[in-house]
Amino acid sequence: MINIHRLTSHLHDLSTIGKTKEGGVNRFSYTNEERLASEQVKQYMVAAGLTVEYDAVGNLIGSLEGEDDLPVVLLGSHIDTVPNGGKYDGSLGVLTAIEVIHSLNEKDIRLKHPLKVIAFKDEEGTRFGFGMIGSRAVAGTLTNDDLKRVDQQGISIEQAMEQYGFDRDQFQSAKIENVKCYLEVHIEQGKVLENHDASVGNVTGIAGPVWFQFTLTGLSEHAGATPMNQRQDALVGASLIIAEAEKIAKEFPTAVATVGKLSVKPNGVNVIPGEVTWTMDIRDIDKDTRDEVEQRIRQFADKIAIERRLDLKVSELQRVEPVRCDENIQEVICDSIKEIGEPVVSLPSGAGHDGMQFKDRFPIGMIFVRSKDGISHNPKEFSSEQDIEKAANVLYRSILKLDVK
Repeated sequence: MINIHRLTSHLHDLSTIGKTKEGGVNRFSYTNEERLASEQVKQYMVAAGLTVEYDAVGNLIGSLEGEDDLPVVLLGSHIDTVPNGGKYDGSLGVLTAIEVIHSLNEKDIRLKHPLKVIAFKDEEGTRFGFGMIGSRAVAGTLTNDDLKRVDQQGISIEQAMEQYGFDRDQFQSAKIENVKCYLEVHIEQGKVLENHDASVGNVTGIAGPVWFQFTLTGLSEHAGATPMNQRQDALVGASLIIAEAEKIAKEFPTAVATVGKLSVKPNGVNVIPGEVTWTMDIRDIDKDTRDEVEQRIRQFADKIAIERRLDLKVSELQRVEPVRCDENIQEVICDSIKEIGEPVVSLPSGAGHDGMQFKDRFPIGMIFVRSKDGISHNPKEFSSEQDIEKAANVLYRSILKLDVK
């Protein structure tokens, strides 16, 4: 149904823009590399028969008129990267959507619903520490305060927008109304599909992260002169809390809890740790489940602090609500997977995606592509041509089914 050779050729050519010496890709928002990549994708959109424009924040949008005056179907992903990232994350979703439209036009298939393929601005948040700028704008949730966030050089998002040629005063015009649904193809970035020997998967929802910083303070004393029963060892207390967090999260099939950063003070070989600071990332696609995991971890942390005479401080760094994929769209995707002869594997997304921003705005659906060894955000990131072709055909079939529903 789709031209896989054209799709993989586009994927390869796009990966050369911002290519690093390690074989990865550096494309950050409002940079020359991203501008060149956007112009390259624009050419693909035009060749596919799309009418192309940039909106007020820099989202690249290719539009296809429908036969009827109906709500628009949105397709897309992003083309920005993490530092030294892979060539599939994000880019595959944009290019697959373009290829599907290209194939539909070549077969002279006219859809009732209008379509828009969007390359969202800055999903990763690499430059400003604040991601999903483009999808927030499309959802209508981007704010003036958001635009004041700065990068390491002190350049704000609004300054970068203006340097790039966009009018920051018009950012609210990027909101898109009258939407039927949003669909995205994305690499899995995990090993679930690989473990099921499945090329593609149906996504049930996107886990929303809540991030905390824990600081546990005890007493720094001499490691040799302080008896074990007299110690206020902050690191032992932190270790117990971290181990319990893993135990609690494992009780729920789709929940995860991760400690990614940890700092020990004074960090001496012969000194009892007096202060430990660490982060915790808790996620689940169900808000109630995530909140229960959070509550139990915090209750256990309070208990350990009291028992071991330690001072505990917890601050919230970020809270993003999880979103469930629409059941009707999931049914369409699952039927399409069956039609291409693949086993139906449904799984949650632990990673965040632009579709999260459309919670309570319009229905979303996602199609995952198998990731070799689960590797992502890395030059070794890889999905096979065969798996990509199957995902593109699932998207193709899903669009046709949704057009008549």
